[in-house]
Amino acid sequence: MVKVEKGDVIKLRYTGKIKETGEIFDTTEEEVAKQAGIYKENGVYGPVPIAVGAGHVIKGLDEALEGLEVGKKYEIEVPPEKGFGKRDRKLIKTFTLGQFRRQGIIPFPGMPVEIETESGRKLKGRVLTVSGGRVRVDFNHPYAGKHLVYEVEVVEKIEDPIEKVKAMIELRLPRVDANKVIIEVGEKDVVVDFTPVKDEVDKGTMVLGEILLESDLKFLGYEEITFKPSVEELLKPPEEAEKEEAAEEEKVETSAEETAERTEEQKEGPAEEKTEKTEETGEPEATEEQEKTEEAEGQEKEAEKKTKKKTTRRSTKGRKTRRTTTRKTTSKKKTKAAEKESSE
Repeated sequence: MVKVEKGDVIKLRYTGKIKETGEIFDTTEEEVAKQAGIYKENGVYGPVPIAVGAGHVIKGLDEALEGLEVGKKYEIEVPPEKGFGKRDRKLIKTFTLGQFRRQGIIPFPGMPVEIETESGRKLKGRVLTVSGGRVRVDFNHPYAGKHLVYEVEVVEKIEDPIEKVKAMIELRLPRVDANKVIIEVGEKDVVVDFTPVKDEVDKGTMVLGEILLESDLKFLGYEEITFKPSVEELLKPPEEAEKEEAAEEEKVETSAEETAERTEEQKEGPAEEKTEKTEETGEPEATEEQEKTEEAEGQEKEAEKKTKKKTTRRSTKGRKTRRTTTRKTTSKKKTKAAEKESSE
């Protein structure tokens, strides 16, 4: 016999009625919703996952779930103060007919309206009467002051930590496939990676879902909660997000190139070491072709040296010839000068 305790994550099937009239106002069953005329095309039907005591259902029902047995059906009555509240006469307000007409609204009894207060808060109400240029609007909940009756069944009590997180995702983001979400659970920390499903819902819905989910996970006892992408990342302007994404891709590419270079260096390493060891021992392993090339280079250098020596000798002989010629010319001049003096 498995009983429900506060803090448990369960799957609950229920149908809520107004005791005074028998009107069905809420249900988890699709067929019941259709019969009662409250079926919604975009609604999600079937047992709903909740955490008992977290306020996922109205207070009176939440409290009554503690102690129930899994698999049994119960009928629970909820008084107004633990349901939609008692009726408050202060929430019945009077407006002039002109206030509605200036907004292009022609009010009539039973008409749902939404009024924005001076502080910017929007209040939903229902027109009670229209007479003498006055319009009375009731801002109490439609079921305020009513006794409620719930037919309930606890279908399942979830024990596995990861399945508990999935259940909370199903509650807050019912359009997301929780099985695709990557979840890592520790004793007091949890990581929820929505990356594989981030395109399944719009950013606004994802942001709201993460905010509510964080509160749920804290209720379950987790102290450190990480979402990927985070609320901050989801709220960034598209241009900024694209820049960061491009920078991240460039970083990954650079890292890949560096890894490839290191791998290449490691491959070349042994060959270099072998060459260094050969040089240290003084026993290079020269090939026959290398030996021929070195011999040819030696012969060329020897020929160059001989050519330089010959050129140097020729240049020296030329200088000596010029000097001799200069001396002969000077001697002739002296001889002529002496002969001239003798004749005088």
